[in-house]
Amino acid sequence: MSGSSRLAPLSGLCLFCGPALAEGGPLALTHSGVGLFALVIFVLAYLLVMAEEYLKLRKSKPVLIAAGIIWIAIGVVYADAGLSPLAHEGFRQNLLEYGELMLFLLVAMTYINAMEDRLLFAALRARLVRAGLSLRTLFWLTGFLTFFISPVVDNLTTALLMCTVVLNVANEDRRFINLACINIVVAANAGGAFSPFGDITTLMVWQAGKVPFGQFFALFIPGLLNFLIPALLMSLMVPRHAPRVLDEEVTLRRGAATIVLLFLLTIGTAVACHHFLQLPPVLGMMTGLGYLQFFGFYLRKTQPGVLARERALYERTGDEARLLRLGSIVPFDVFNKIAKAEWDTLLFFYGVVMCVGGLSFMGYLALASQLLYQGDPTQANVVIGLLSSVIDNIPVMFAVLSMEPQMSTGQWLLVTLTTGVGGSLLSIGSAAGVALMGQARGMYTFVGHLKWLPAILLGYMVSIGAHLWLNSALF
Repeated sequence: MSGSSRLAPLSGLCLFCGPALAEGGPLALTHSGVGLFALVIFVLAYLLVMAEEYLKLRKSKPVLIAAGIIWIAIGVVYADAGLSPLAHEGFRQNLLEYGELMLFLLVAMTYINAMEDRLLFAALRARLVRAGLSLRTLFWLTGFLTFFISPVVDNLTTALLMCTVVLNVANEDRRFINLACINIVVAANAGGAFSPFGDITTLMVWQAGKVPFGQFFALFIPGLLNFLIPALLMSLMVPRHAPRVLDEEVTLRRGAATIVLLFLLTIGTAVACHHFLQLPPVLGMMTGLGYLQFFGFYLRKTQPGVLARERALYERTGDEARLLRLGSIVPFDVFNKIAKAEWDTLLFFYGVVMCVGGLSFMGYLALASQLLYQGDPTQANVVIGLLSSVIDNIPVMFAVLSMEPQMSTGQWLLVTLTTGVGGSLLSIGSAAGVALMGQARGMYTFVGHLKWLPAILLGYMVSIGAHLWLNSALF
């Protein structure tokens, strides 16, 4: 039985496919029944993603199913046309792009989980809680810390950490918590925009080779303005009084500082591989995972001796609290940190890459590129940023990269800025906003964020203007 006859039960899908663009070339499916079917499947999946907070359905599930359906439809059509190798190669190319980014993110998440295990973030939170700051000082401090930490530690982790500080200190002051959370979300997205490590979208642009590593820092001033303008306006509504001081103390676990240094060395290795050797940055990141594994091995091997010495010391000094704490210490295990990576995000990323890749393979993104980028790309990049306030910026940026519009470095930086900070316009526009709505449930809300939309939009427009003016040489 021939390949075509074996596929006969499924080939009804092919009745709607368009003609081949060229003999042996890809098929034009944008106006076919199969193409429209794939588009509807993607839209339905994404509606479920947007309703994650209400349905309690993890966002990875609908896009994984949608990706499978879209590529199966492509496979059936191409098999019927005798072009299966083209579909096979198209899928492999998208899978390779995802694989590089997934491994990169997996290493970064593992390091962040290792830092959390060594209580670095808990120690920072405890120090802020003990400081006895006024609410206005806390508002500014959490905002600035978020802005400057998120370029190194991803913006979602930073936002969750600072929200914990606010919730611990604010004594359920709903008005202040709402303002502080808005400020944290804006600062996290603005800070993540000027570093390849601050957000998945900036990482995607860097790995695609559209912007050199050092050029991202040209977005520092625009990002800072994006954060400062709404923060200044909101701070006028923050009271000056100081809440009660909480007595919380956290002692860093052994190896905390070394893990931070290894993370910085890992980033340096990734940058060097990409900049000097023209190799994918993921090579440096995976090498950095090896650094962490060897250090974890050292911690496990030396732990019994260290514990014995510390136990003898605390017994002599009569420090009962530290003796009890020693009993709760568990060996450092790097594979446990990998297991705790945010797998829902990584699988969601796979589904998005494969869905958008499938639509691109059908010709939809080429069509969208003609509509968006046929004139001045500045207007298109600003609109794309506004779109990212409703649609997650990962598929938006992957779609732009798949379109491959011919743009200057300045324009690539502009779309990086707009997709990063555009998610701040609505609470549902970024992972940080969605996460904080769950963490500060009932106190930080969609409506509470929406009230400050004009201030955030002003910051958005000023940051774009600052980039166009300060970085005009890059256009």
